[in-house]
Amino acid sequence: MNEVNPPSPGSNEVDVEEMETEEGVVRVEENVVSVLDAGKEEEKTETMDADSTQAADAENEDEARSEAVFSFTVAVANVEKGSVLSPPCIVMKREAASPAQGSEKALGFFLQCNGEATGSNWSCNAQADLRLIKHNGEKPICRRITHLFYNKENDWGFSHFVSWSDLLNPAKGFLKDDSITLQVWVNADAPHGVCWDSKKHTGYVGLKNQGATCYMNSLLQVLFFTNQLRKAVYKMPTESDDSAKSVALALQRVFYELQHNDKPVGTKKLTRSFGWETLDSFMQHDVQEFLRVLLDNLECKMKGTCVEGTIPKLFEGKMLSFIRCKHVNYTSSTKEPFYDIQLNVKGKKNLMESFKDYVTVESLEGDNKYDAGEHGFQEAEKGVIFLKFPPVLHLHLMRFQYDPHTDSNVKINDRFEFPEKLNLDDFIQKENNEYLDNLPLDYTLHAVLVHSGDNHGGHYVVFINPKGEGKWCKFDDDVVARCSRSEAVECNFGGSPGEEEITLAIKHCTSAYMLVYIRDAFIKDILEEVTQVDIPCELERRFTEERELDMIRRKERSEAHLYTTVSVILEEAFEGHQGSDLFDPDNAPYRQFRVKKSCPVGEVAEMIAQALKFPLNQIRLWPIQSRSNGTSRPMFLEWHPERVVQTLSGMAPWSLFVETASPDTPAKASLKPFDKTNDLLLFFRLYDPVEARLHYCGHGYINMKRPVRSASELLGSASELLGSASELLGSASELLGSASELLGSASELLGSAGDLIATLNERAGFPPNTPLLLYEEVKVDRCDPIQNLDDSFETLGEVMDGDIIIFQKQENFPEKNYPLPTPLTYFHYRDCPAQQPISCRYEGTLLDLIGGMKITRNCKRMYYQILTCRVNEIEDKKELKVVFIDSKYREEKEVSLYPEKGASIRSVLEEAKKVFPFSENGTGKLRVLEILSSKILDTIDPEMIISHLTLSPPKVLRIEEIPPEQMLIAKDEILLACAHFHKEPLATFGCPFYIKVKHNQTLGSIKETIQKKLEISDKELEKWNFAIISAGRATFLEDDNFKLDLQKFKVHGTISVPWLGMEHLNKAPKRMRYSMEKPVKIHN
Repeated sequence: MNEVNPPSPGSNEVDVEEMETEEGVVRVEENVVSVLDAGKEEEKTETMDADSTQAADAENEDEARSEAVFSFTVAVANVEKGSVLSPPCIVMKREAASPAQGSEKALGFFLQCNGEATGSNWSCNAQADLRLIKHNGEKPICRRITHLFYNKENDWGFSHFVSWSDLLNPAKGFLKDDSITLQVWVNADAPHGVCWDSKKHTGYVGLKNQGATCYMNSLLQVLFFTNQLRKAVYKMPTESDDSAKSVALALQRVFYELQHNDKPVGTKKLTRSFGWETLDSFMQHDVQEFLRVLLDNLECKMKGTCVEGTIPKLFEGKMLSFIRCKHVNYTSSTKEPFYDIQLNVKGKKNLMESFKDYVTVESLEGDNKYDAGEHGFQEAEKGVIFLKFPPVLHLHLMRFQYDPHTDSNVKINDRFEFPEKLNLDDFIQKENNEYLDNLPLDYTLHAVLVHSGDNHGGHYVVFINPKGEGKWCKFDDDVVARCSRSEAVECNFGGSPGEEEITLAIKHCTSAYMLVYIRDAFIKDILEEVTQVDIPCELERRFTEERELDMIRRKERSEAHLYTTVSVILEEAFEGHQGSDLFDPDNAPYRQFRVKKSCPVGEVAEMIAQALKFPLNQIRLWPIQSRSNGTSRPMFLEWHPERVVQTLSGMAPWSLFVETASPDTPAKASLKPFDKTNDLLLFFRLYDPVEARLHYCGHGYINMKRPVRSASELLGSASELLGSASELLGSASELLGSASELLGSASELLGSAGDLIATLNERAGFPPNTPLLLYEEVKVDRCDPIQNLDDSFETLGEVMDGDIIIFQKQENFPEKNYPLPTPLTYFHYRDCPAQQPISCRYEGTLLDLIGGMKITRNCKRMYYQILTCRVNEIEDKKELKVVFIDSKYREEKEVSLYPEKGASIRSVLEEAKKVFPFSENGTGKLRVLEILSSKILDTIDPEMIISHLTLSPPKVLRIEEIPPEQMLIAKDEILLACAHFHKEPLATFGCPFYIKVKHNQTLGSIKETIQKKLEISDKELEKWNFAIISAGRATFLEDDNFKLDLQKFKVHGTISVPWLGMEHLNKAPKRMRYSMEKPVKIHN
């Protein structure tokens, strides 16, 4: 045990609780209690023999316990000599040499965790009571600590626990037989960064954190232990789903692995199925928002399947929102579904107070009277009544609220109590309630989702009661540990229980954020154990195959350093290539072989020959070497069968050109031997100035000592050599065809002595005595002419294996007849211009412009582009971001337009017409709307100057196509702005729009217009309420025969134009005000 002051070998040991760690053994809460004479510094430490007792119940003998109590009795005389260490116990206690407070001599008392560990990545959060026992029957001195222990802070405590004079004072009662007794109660979380076996200790496994996905992990565990939902997810048909995009399949996989794996489960495939990028996994989102989005997605995917309706069956409740006039017989009410309930925490002591606050009736009086239609403005009562609570009740505690004083969200960490058993009978409507089932509304707490931190960030964990039996487990990402009921419930009330027991500030910011209750009447069915029978055989077979493939891939990755890739390219890949070298390495049709680096080259050759279906004696390997001039060419490989791949240079990966014999070559025949001393491997390409194209004409072995004009031997395989003269004769178009058409028998050319020029003519289909111009391709996009054909290749310079000879007819023609008359001009001018254009305001000289550029001596090119406008106008334009929306008001797209500075909105519309996605039978006319908080403020006059607009977030400009019915507006008609809202007119959401209405048009007719425009079902429309919103006040319209008076929509002074509100549930997740997070989206 590595102590600041090493103990002597004589220290006693007590029973310890151990768990595996990176070193072999780790104590979960390895506590060593030690005492220190803080008045002495740099004294030699001594560990004294002492009696140690451990006060623990039988259940604490469990290896995976989270809590322990142990005591340590030591003689005062020994304490005075220096530091004293207790024996280790799951929580290790030690005193560190700390400076004395002032000059007073004192007793130091510290708790140490994992003191023997040498690793640096472990951590363990724990809280403990450090107690100094009084033997006179009085209460011990007790001080609490809460600390995150890790390698650099592996002990925590008090250097001045009690003064030395008080310790020795007999009246204080600390001494007994000249000894004192120290006691520690410790409660520790499961450690991170060590080999904690969650499956062994709890029977469950955790989920890996991708960066900031603790919120998602916590919710996935809650849904996983909602067993009835898990069974339904397993039954979703996913046989034909794309494994990369199917959310249902990915969730099935996560649930299956949580049920069967012994180690933490990854969620990358799940987040990929959401359509998330890596950045999304490092962005923490709101739990409630993610839950709504995920359940909505699952509900949609379950439609039309055998599990349709599972989500509403489990999670949907019903409530009645009402407004009841006090003095007239008029009531307006709406039934609404809900999937969760948001309860206030601020100013509330417990859950029951929050429920009472939720159903409290609000009085509408004075300026806030309710417009009751024909009854006028009336005093009224507004409230909600619960009609049905769901079997699984999700309660979101509103810990985050907007603070107008700081103009930001703040977290409310007030103490808020919630029970393990909950009865909601007092909150249900008992009369005229079609949903009442006459069963008691008793609920059992199933899960507590906890947030630690503040509004700017934090960490989520979840405590779950898996079987509803009161046995709790804590799920902290990849670590799962058993915990007590107190730790799961009382410790997450938040705040401080009382003045006498105040913990550190870190505990104040840890509080319950979401509660999950399950109704007792259905808990047996909902938590019924999920067995192997509940998992479809096809699904299990699919996951088994995936696991086997993953194991193979992991094995390949672990053994990747033992292998290399051999990329093979054949001569057919050279045909049609128009750039430098023989082929484009980025797009070449390689055949790849994975071979061990220790594999002999002979075995590699046999593998390639077998794959290509050639005898071994009819192939030859030519490694492709990257040269210093930027080219890649085949080179001679001198090898013997026993030489291994690893000894060859440039083997990552190894690219080979494989020379093969003609398919009609006899099996016993071999390729012509290559003399590495006298022969050169050359490749030939014909240049056609008429088409400005290169044609591949095979390869051959050339004796480097003979003149170019009369090379003695031109040998090659059938794939290298081009066919007979009769096959080569024909029209010019045939003669310039692909090399594959020119391939033929090589029997007439093998071993023959002839003229290189004649041979090239023969390959190209030219007459035998046609004069040719020869060029050597010396580097990328450059070739040099071969001037003296009487010289040998040996005297031409740096000609080597793999070089390329380009040839063309020597003709007396003026260059102007062809754009690119020679290979020199072809390579010189075929490049593309640079990406960055020269500024139109550049005032330097041409020499200044190209002085710093790395160019060849022949580079004298300048490119230009014809624009649709003057160059200087580009710098005079203004970037204007607008939003395009389609005719169905579903797809929004942000676009940047570039109208001229000082131009009008009309120019913006003209610019937008070039890129706007018009509908097929649309009007082709556009308008610009000013949108604020999902409401239409106004239609902007096309003559308005852009600079006069006040555009700042959250205001946006929206461009839309004018519908045909809105092109002409009669005197008795107006364009009525419509917007969605939920409960309050300020809570607008979604996409606002215009409809055309007539004077005295009925509400029923308007509903039909909106239903047709938005394409919503009758069932959905029944859930919507309609209201006229004026000056922020809503006048609800109940009667479909209500006639719209257009006089009410006239603007008076500065009062905003009234609009038609559609009140219904916002199925999109709610966002907190001023939140800078991206909204949670599941794209698939």
